[in-house]
Amino acid sequence: MKHPFIQAVHHIAIICSDYNKSKHFYTQILNLEIINETYREERDSYKLDLALNNNYVIELFSFPHPPMRVSRPEARGLRHLAFGVPDLDKAVAHLQAHHVVTECIRIDELTHKRFTFFADPDDLPLEFYEL
Repeated sequence: MKHPFIQAVHHIAIICSDYNKSKHFYTQILNLEIINETYREERDSYKLDLALNNNYVIELFSFPHPPMRVSRPEARGLRHLAFGVPDLDKAVAHLQAHHVVTECIRIDELTHKRFTFFADPDDLPLEFYEL
């Protein structure tokens, strides 16, 4: 059934503590494409627009001294960001080759699909879910 007014998820905004480290992670390790990078002098802030398969997906922000946010265990709010991957073993090997620690591969009890969790440089929980 078509939704009456929401067409799609437009983007996900992420605030990082170390812009260069997070930019490297999302562009060089996860291989997201840079659409646009803007430095906003009045806010002392970078905004990096990233795409996945030519679709705008993530806004990566830097701000001076952003407050910490509890994300685990099972804290209220956004739980994690999941990326669909065609070959989970290959995706995990890619992360591990870049020294990104992954959890053991698990199987979704409802769909019987395989998945694993890992974290970005600010410990934001991310997931690879096998399509």
